[in-house]
Amino acid sequence: MEALEEAEEVGETPEELISLSISESLDKETDEAVGETSVTSDEYDFDWSSIDTSHLPSSYKTNSWQEEELLQLADHFFQQYTHLCPDRKPLFIHPVNECGVQKFVSTTVRPTLLPYPDLYYWSGCASFVCDYLIMEPLKCPITPPSSLYSPTTILKYQRGNCFDFSVLLCSLLIGAGYDAYCVHGYATLEMCSLDQTQDLCPRLWKPPEVPEEEDPNKYRIKYPLDPQSKFELQQKAKEEETESAQEEEREEEVVTEVGKPKRDPLHGLRVHAWVLVLSGKRKVPETFFINPFTGNPHSTTDECFLGIESIWNHRNYWVNMQDCRNGCKDLSFDLSDSISWEMMFSESNEPSQLPTESPKKDTKNTQEKGEIDMSFEMPLSWVARISVSCREYENPFSRGKKVVLYDKAKLEKWAAYANEDGLVERLTVYADSDRTEVLEIKKWFKHREDLLYLREVNKQTQLITDHFGPGHPLLLKAHSYTSLEPETGHTVEFYHTARVDGLWKRCENATEMTEYFMGREDFLHTRHIEFGKRDKKMEKAGITADANPRPIVQIKEYFHRNPEKPADEDIEERVFMVIDDVIQLTYHLELHDTIASKVVFCRVIGREKREDEIYLSRENTVKYQPWSSEKHKNMLHLYDLLWELRAEQKDLKQQVRDSEAEMLNILMVREDEEANIKLSVSVYSAAKREQRK
Repeated sequence: MEALEEAEEVGETPEELISLSISESLDKETDEAVGETSVTSDEYDFDWSSIDTSHLPSSYKTNSWQEEELLQLADHFFQQYTHLCPDRKPLFIHPVNECGVQKFVSTTVRPTLLPYPDLYYWSGCASFVCDYLIMEPLKCPITPPSSLYSPTTILKYQRGNCFDFSVLLCSLLIGAGYDAYCVHGYATLEMCSLDQTQDLCPRLWKPPEVPEEEDPNKYRIKYPLDPQSKFELQQKAKEEETESAQEEEREEEVVTEVGKPKRDPLHGLRVHAWVLVLSGKRKVPETFFINPFTGNPHSTTDECFLGIESIWNHRNYWVNMQDCRNGCKDLSFDLSDSISWEMMFSESNEPSQLPTESPKKDTKNTQEKGEIDMSFEMPLSWVARISVSCREYENPFSRGKKVVLYDKAKLEKWAAYANEDGLVERLTVYADSDRTEVLEIKKWFKHREDLLYLREVNKQTQLITDHFGPGHPLLLKAHSYTSLEPETGHTVEFYHTARVDGLWKRCENATEMTEYFMGREDFLHTRHIEFGKRDKKMEKAGITADANPRPIVQIKEYFHRNPEKPADEDIEERVFMVIDDVIQLTYHLELHDTIASKVVFCRVIGREKREDEIYLSRENTVKYQPWSSEKHKNMLHLYDLLWELRAEQKDLKQQVRDSEAEMLNILMVREDEEANIKLSVSVYSAAKREQRK
């Protein structure tokens, strides 16, 4: 609309502006690739006039008497509309179908619920439509198409324009129970041409951060800040402002050099079709748009949508009577409001009234003037039943692969079982807009027997993180590594609820190992082990790591507070210095305590250590005892405690060796799984079963 206003200032008519725009801008678009997708120019040369329509049902080739009456009512409504709103663009009401027969747009919508679980939700329907169909641009970007083919024909040839996409998606959404409508309106160049090179990849969207609540205690002590000079602060602020202004200028220069899209001369005139989903049905909390080309949801206030002419579903047709100077931001989607939306067919017996008509006219006068009662029952859709076979659903990509370019990212998609390793999606994140330096690669897998569904590769640190679904034989949840060689730095996460020991994470490298626990009865939450260096003589002799284990230097354990025990009897930290033969205990604090109680058992200097011997004296026992009970001061109690700790230290050393063996086993299993990748075939996968046969 801004282009029309500029034309009036210069003295040009809108027709002259449109002709100039077509000659200068549209010719370039036909020569260049639309957007930055992986669609070649040959795919836009499909000849729709050569399709075979002989096998189509008779409803495609002729109109019933109900449809003929419907077209007459639509023509009458269109005449009233053009008479009362001469400045508005023509409505998209009854284009021809693939057989050249005029069909009302509402009868082209065929509500269908396909027998696939994902297609019961709007996200599954949207992703299926955008993946299954190939996008074709409108022949003239400022006018709606002259034809609207049936969804069955669009599915057969797997291609169509934005109106074809929207009708198919709307049919699936209405069949799934959503209150969905096709929208004829206007959008930006990027949305109409499927150019997502300036958008953030949906796989990289992050949920909004919830702001932390401020401390409600207004009486807490506020410590004085360090004294600062106001003059220096002002000077710093000025310097920052100048630097920021210079950076903005540099960014603008860089952007212009890179070739950011210039102002679109047809801004506000480009026709686009999308889907509107109203709140209410299927527990949809808020009204939103769906772009059928991408399958992404958009707010009704999104600036990419510049205006709406009309909407329709399988029951009725509505014309927008609201001002769209601010796009769709201020639009009301209450379709029962006759001031905002003009309904073509009244749901009651009363005829529909246009905004300039008086609702209290005499019915006799209306009949004398030849006005037609617009209350009408919509005939059934002329489209045959929409069906998608299992093979077509499992292999939605007609070219075998789909590539979408985003801002500093590239997303690739494959059908299930298309790759031997089960790869179905790969996202490559780049550091620059030219996509030359790779930062990160994410891969999504399906149907793998090892239950691997996601792999993240950081190209800067070479760190690989594998994510597994529930049910792995080793109860793996995630595994981070740079190499599958042992003791090279591994972080393993487990499904702790399925483990007896409650272990949920283990980090190991050549010198230390840390284990994290959850939900244990003894309240243990962390165990840290430090290792020494192996015997070099045994390493030179070629002895394996199993026969030459790393010496254990120290074992630390940390416990949560046990409310059933007094604080001075509840251990918080336990340290076993194996080589130095020192055991240190630190107890929890009471609410009024500031220093924790401690007990340290040391080796007696000058005395040789004997196996299964407990030697306790006041020389080798150091304790800080602000305890309330007297038993901690008893040497017999300390002797029993030391005896228990010696036994637990022996068990702990064996547990550490078991953890090392488990890590070696995990690495061996993962190496074997990667060397022999197997894909599981569902009994419902008809296409894959036929391939196996």
